[in-house]
Amino acid sequence: MRESAGERMRIVVCATCAPETGGAGAERFLASLREALDRDGLGETVALASVDCMGACAEPVALALQGEERASYLFAGVSPMDDLADIVGTCRHYLSLPDGWIVDARPCGRLRHCLKGRIPALPRN
Repeated sequence: MRESAGERMRIVVCATCAPETGGAGAERFLASLREALDRDGLGETVALASVDCMGACAEPVALALQGEERASYLFAGVSPMDDLADIVGTCRHYLSLPDGWIVDARPCGRLRHCLKGRIPALPRN
């Protein structure tokens, strides 16, 4: 994962829930996602990470969006290569909202149909 002072959100990808992402496949997905984010000007704003399991094994591939003091999202049934543009569009929309709470999901493209959970941000103490 590339570190940057400008990072405002993170995408976490399940590395083991599907053959197309397991092992080296997850790294290829993250590399393709990094390239797509860089092309769209979001490279310094979005951190990428992977985790061994996100508990959405019945609908691979799972990924999550997280941001400090922002809502978090879990998506499942994501196609690693076919949904790159929609992942980038979802990031852009998420970052445009002060708390990351997506009400109108049309800018998310097909990803809006992959949403499995939305968690409000923790309130600041």
